[in-house]
Parts: sequence; structure tokens; C-alpha cells
Amino acid sequence: MNYETLKISRDGAIVTLTLNRPDCLNAFTVQMARELIVAFDELDADDAVRAVIVTGAGRAFCAGMDLSGEGNVFGLDENVDPYGPDAQRIRDTGGEVVLRIYRMNKPVIAAINGVAVGVGATMTLAMDARILSNEAKIGFVFSKIGISLESCASWFLPRLVGIETALDWTLSAEIIEAQAAHAAGLARAVVSGGELLQAARSVAQRFTAATSPVSVAVNRQLLWRMAGATHPMEAHKVETRTMFDLSQADGREGVNAFKEGRNPEFGTAIRQRMPRGLDWDGEPDFA
Repeated sequence: MNYETLKISRDGAIVTLTLNRPDCLNAFTVQMARELIVAFDELDADDAVRAVIVTGAGRAFCAGMDLSGEGNVFGLDENVDPYGPDAQRIRDTGGEVVLRIYRMNKPVIAAINGVAVGVGATMTLAMDARILSNEAKIGFVFSKIGISLESCASWFLPRLVGIETALDWTLSAEIIEAQAAHAAGLARAVVSGGELLQAARSVAQRFTAATSPVSVAVNRQLLWRMAGATHPMEAHKVETRTMFDLSQADGREGVNAFKEGRNPEFGTAIRQRMPRGLDWDGEPDFA
């Protein structure tokens, strides 16, 4: 696909996806949302890709929703009743992007190079690590423009930083400096701007070097999905099945390689090798 709002570059098994509207601080649009979903679909389907880094062009990561358009700038059809039979026709575009990231089989790392506010902040919450430039600023600024949280932030943010911090950041709608975001646990590290992409790449390499692509995919999904489980028995049931299946595939190769003192040769076809009987792409109905 030819992208108008994104740039994609590749270095070995690690792909860098750049939000590419630098003249407007990479402000988010419905078109960008659609292109992000397609890009994540394509990268997830490519077995040669092991990890994805998301960053912004220019001096910003993403300045939130582009508010310069006409009508409902959030891309919501105001002629549809969101509580009626056609509710499925109205979807928060940031939420659709975040749910696609949530379903990823590959690790996704945010390299936040500058301002990230509104959807520019919430879209990163489903990513597996956030590295911040020391010039980055985060803002859950929705109350200042009279709207609600979006992009599933009310689910993700408290799980990352705790309910008290999530409430403080959301109710105040204040801008959060990079070091404060790091201290609260939102960011893995704060580095200089010149070191940002290399720091993100180092994390990607840690996640993918000498690891089984299928095991990484399964463990990523287990941790995210079990974050909402009501009892550990839910994790026990799923992990029993994943252990059973993986122990007969990459697990067997890993054990043999350990015994033989060699590097394992894991399979790369993630989708074909995911555990049986698990609906990894399933989501509850929206209506």
C-alpha cells in the first residue's frame, strides 16, 4: 500500500513506522488511523518482521487529533444513534488502532520523540514499551477540550500507572514531563533525542534476539489478555493449552538445543504455529 500519512523503513527484522505529517506535528486523522491499521495488518502477516518501532517525523510524536477539519473532527457520524441498532457504524478511530495493536503478534515499541497528547498519548498505551526523548511531553488533555478518554485508555492507563495516577493525569489534563512519566512507570526510559531510535531498537533486539517468534507472540497475548481476567484459573486454563501445544513444537526444539549445546532453530511462521483452539483475533461484540 502507498501510505500518505506514514513512512515505513526496515532494518533486518525490525521495522520503524513513522507518523509522517510533520508540518502539523503529526496530528491524527481518520486517514492516518486507517493507514495504521493496514500497516499493522501487513507487518503482522510478514514472518520476516519481528518487532515494530513507532515514532514521529520532525519535532513531535503526535499532537493529538487534527482539529482543523469541518464537521465532527473525530470522524464520528452524528446521524447515527450510538445506542441504537446501528451502533457498530460508529467507532472511535483511535480505539480501532489500539485494538489492532493489542492483537499484534509482534512487539510494538513507541519511540516518543516530542509532544504526544490526546490520541498521540493514548495510542501508545497498548504498545509493549515506551521510550521517551528528554524533550517528550505527554498529555491526556481531553477534559480541556470537553471530551472523554478514547483509544481504550480507561482500560489501559490504570493498568500501566495505577488508578490514582491515571485519575490525576486525566482529571487535571495537565502536560506531563518525560521524567515524571518515567517515574510513574509509563515510560521504560528517557534518553536524549539523538539516542532515541537506537534505544528503541535495543529494546526490540532484546525482545527478538534468540527468542521464538511464536513464544513471544503467545506470551505477549497472554499478559495483555490476562490483565482483565477475573480469576487466576482463567490464566491456568489458557496457559495449560499453550504450554501443551508449544512444548511439542518450538519447546521441543528449545529443549533439544539446550541439551546439545547449540542455538535453537525456531520456526518463523507465527500464524500457522499459534496454539490450537484459541481465538486470538476474537473480540467481544461492539453493540
